[in-house]
Amino acid sequence: MDADYKSRTRKKNEARALQRLGEQLVALPDGLLETMALPDELLTAIEFARKIKRHGARRRQIQYIGVLMRHIDPQPIETALELIRSGNSGK
Repeated sequence: MDADYKSRTRKKNEARALQRLGEQLVALPDGLLETMALPDELLTAIEFARKIKRHGARRRQIQYIGVLMRHIDPQPIETALELIRSGNSGK
């Protein structure tokens, strides 16, 4: 099997994980979100998701945030969220 091969299930699980990470970013207060070095397009998508009230539209926006996050390294974001959860916001 090719070393770069990913099964369809693995790709879907990775996409869902990025969407869950995106949901956590949407739930963060503005001040904490600005401390992370996120691309402008991702920040805009997160801000737009916060304004959406309808469930279906919000779900699609979260999926879009997951798509955007496929193009960046999620590890620094996960680390920053862990620091925030542990009470050390890095300030």
